[in-house]
Amino acid sequence: MTSRLEAYRVSAHNTSKLSENKIHDDTVARRFGFSGGLVPGVDVMAYMLHLPVAKWGRAFLERGLIDARFVKPVYDGETAEVTGEENDGVLSIQVESRGQLCATGSASLSASAPALSISDFSEIAAVAERRPVNATSYELGKWLGTVPRAWAGEAAQEYLTDVRETDPIYASEGLGHPGLLQRVMNKVLVDNAILGPWIHVGSRMQLLNAARSGDELTARAKVTGNYEKKGHRFVELDALVVANGRTPVAHCQHIAIYQPREQAAA
Repeated sequence: MTSRLEAYRVSAHNTSKLSENKIHDDTVARRFGFSGGLVPGVDVMAYMLHLPVAKWGRAFLERGLIDARFVKPVYDGETAEVTGEENDGVLSIQVESRGQLCATGSASLSASAPALSISDFSEIAAVAERRPVNATSYELGKWLGTVPRAWAGEAAQEYLTDVRETDPIYASEGLGHPGLLQRVMNKVLVDNAILGPWIHVGSRMQLLNAARSGDELTARAKVTGNYEKKGHRFVELDALVVANGRTPVAHCQHIAIYQPREQAAA
């Protein structure tokens, strides 16, 4: 039986206008064929996460699975409409903005969180000195780490405001939003090389434990793909996001274009 969830509408916010990644800068993004700076894919995914959390609550934060692909940009100040339709326990999710399909995905609730051994994921420090991205930055099979990060107190509340999250579960139960785990996945790339403009294009995230507000988060990531397609250079990561050095909170696959093709000048 198919059932449609109530649509969730967000006034999209480009949280990275001033970041090192200039794909979020209006002028630079236009060189790559976009209308303006892109709202980060990890934040669009945060919008998508609202629906399964609204449906399954804390259980989803403890053992939910979400898959997302970003097909068109979402721009600052535009309305992003997130819709969901459930069929046989699988929630199909779409994000539309400016009359275009911008993201697709699915979510489901696992009967139990998969048993993963933290020892299967090598704990590596981020590079001591970042250098401009080159052929060795994301070599196939290479393990990468991140600088530890925590979002506690005001920072946690600021994040919820940035991604326009309205569900009270995070504040009332002291939980970390799973979108923060996606931000950590982005940091795998930026903590280990100096990048030019780059684009997050898709992720799969199996949640393993509910993160707590203020947890110190790191990722243990292995490069599983590095290839060229249509003039873009892609990297794929398989990673465990860990809280406080000991608790696995998510198993993630992350895909990004780390060297996009520029548009030819008109």
